[in-house]
Amino acid sequence: MRGRDLLSIADLKADKLMLVLETALRLKRDASPRALAGQTLALLFEKASLRTKVSFDVAMQQLGGHAIYLSQSEVGLGQREPVADVARVLSRYVDGIAARTYAQETLVALARHASVPVINALSDDEHPCQALADLLTILEKKGRLEGLRLAFVGDGNNVAASLAQAAATAGMELTMASPAGYELPERVMRHAQALAERSGGSVVAVRSPQEAVRGADVVYTDVWTSMGQEDAYRERLEAFSSYQVGRELMSLARPDAIFMHDLPAHRGEETVDEVIEGPQSVVFDQAENRLHAQRAVLLLLLGEGEG
Repeated sequence: MRGRDLLSIADLKADKLMLVLETALRLKRDASPRALAGQTLALLFEKASLRTKVSFDVAMQQLGGHAIYLSQSEVGLGQREPVADVARVLSRYVDGIAARTYAQETLVALARHASVPVINALSDDEHPCQALADLLTILEKKGRLEGLRLAFVGDGNNVAASLAQAAATAGMELTMASPAGYELPERVMRHAQALAERSGGSVVAVRSPQEAVRGADVVYTDVWTSMGQEDAYRERLEAFSSYQVGRELMSLARPDAIFMHDLPAHRGEETVDEVIEGPQSVVFDQAENRLHAQRAVLLLLLGEGEG
């Protein structure tokens, strides 16, 4: 994988997806190798961040390297300076770029013009690093991925898009419940279903949260209003009002089901304290696993002789 980009979770075939997860498990269990000593990662962020910024920064430190944070006000990506020029300049200074952008096209342009690996640290279309942490958490808690029933309740957003493609690649049985007009984009759904056909999994869309959650091994939800959608907050609140993951909905899942949320959570909207702080919740393990999954990605893309 050395020297490759990670712009979409679909960039990882099944064997490479498992390589990342197995590497992350090893890194979490054992002492971190200083394999990236002397290397620098640019954190090029158009959007604010907590987990992504800190986990990438700490990941590079633990691997012996260094991260430099570059905000939009400092760089003016695509405004003060063309994306292509930023990519080419940074390639002369750093060994990799983790970019958190609005448009997926910005990441594609960065990768096209950069001579170092580019990692999607979030775009409006996808969040592959989150999906890797999600699957890592499920694998840790359940001991397997293939054949597990995963229910996603909520907006067909970037997190849902990457989760769907990752789960499909891993052979999971995913049911997604969203209100009309808020489903996964059709092209993403078709692609996830094609991946599931190859892996023996399934991806199904339904309207009813109850139908999605019934018998699930894993229940996952996300915010109803993501960054950049604040103007539609009231409209979204109304559309998703029956999609809250509360105790009653969780009771339809398997007794040993786990509850997941990528954070930050809007408590009292998509879920409630009783669930997110309850015994089935693994949300803070999930947040921690961003660090371990991203260490694996960095080691495999920037390291020598790793997969």
